[in-house]
Amino acid sequence: MIEAIGLGKIFDAFTAVHNLSLNVGEGELLALLGPNGAGKTTTVRMLGAILKPTTGTARVNGYDVVAEPHKVRHAIGMLTEQPGLYLRMSGLEYLLFYGRLYGMSDAAIKKRGLELFKRFGMIDAAERRLGTYSKGMRQKVGLIRAMLHQPTILLLDEPTSAMDPHSAKLVRDSIMELRDDKRAIILCTHNLAEAEALADRIAIIKQGEIVAEGETAVLKQNLLGHPQLEIRLDRPLNGQITDLNDLIAIEWARGDTIRYRAEEPAIANPQLVRYLTGLGLGVITLREVTQSLEEVYLRVVADQTSD
Repeated sequence: MIEAIGLGKIFDAFTAVHNLSLNVGEGELLALLGPNGAGKTTTVRMLGAILKPTTGTARVNGYDVVAEPHKVRHAIGMLTEQPGLYLRMSGLEYLLFYGRLYGMSDAAIKKRGLELFKRFGMIDAAERRLGTYSKGMRQKVGLIRAMLHQPTILLLDEPTSAMDPHSAKLVRDSIMELRDDKRAIILCTHNLAEAEALADRIAIIKQGEIVAEGETAVLKQNLLGHPQLEIRLDRPLNGQITDLNDLIAIEWARGDTIRYRAEEPAIANPQLVRYLTGLGLGVITLREVTQSLEEVYLRVVADQTSD
C-alpha cells in the first residue's frame, strides 16, 4: 500500500533524504525512527504528496505521488508534528471545514467527528474554540482530522507528543485498532517503547538513509546477539565456576548471579543447571533479560556515527 524506491530530496546543497526505499503492506505498521534532522518528516511529506521528490519514485494506495498527488492526499490521513489548527474555530467547525474538502456531507462529518471526540475523551470540548485547547488536546484533534474520512493509509508524525499518559494510551489503542482494520501506517516517533509496542517493523533512518530495518526481534538478534540470560543461585559462587566457554558465553559472574548468552538456550540452560547442581549450587531463578529497542537504536546510531 506504500512503496518508495530510491526516494531522495535535495534542498539547494543539502541532501535531506538519499536513496530511500521502503514498503508497508495492508494491516502493517512501520515505525520510522531516527535523530532530529535525520529525514523522517521529509520522507513522510514526500509520501503524502506535500513535497515533490528530487529522485526516485513512490506510490501510495496505487497512486504515484508526483503524477497523482490529489488522489494520494485523498487516500491518506496525515498528522504532522505541528497540526496547523485554526484556533478561532471550534473543534467541530474545524472538522466540518476539512471534511467538506474530502467531499463528506455535513451529517457524516458531525457523526464521525463526535464519535472520535468521544473516543479520545474530548466530547465536552467539541464546541469549544481550539484556542482554548491544551497542546495535547490539539494533537488529538490533529489525529481526529487525519482519521475523519477513514483513510486506508495513515502517516503519523509524533502522534502522542505532549500528551499525558492516559491520553497517549487512548491514541496508541486507536492506532492499534486502525492497523488491525487492515490500514497501512507509518509512525514517526521518538518514543521507542511506543514504537516497540505498536510496530510490525522498524526502520532506523540517519542522515537521510535507512541504516537498519526489520522486525524488532530480528534487529535485536542481529545487532545485540543471542538472548541474554540470567541465572540466580542460592548462595555466592565463590569462584566455583570453571570453564564453561563451550556451553555459554559468560558476560559476568558475581555474587550469586551469572549473566550469559547462549546460541541455543534450550540445550544450554538444562546443561548449565545440571552443572551447577553438581557443584552443590541451587538455582532460584533463570530468566531472559529483556533487551529493549532503545539498545538497538543506540547501537545503530552509534555505529553509523563512528563510520
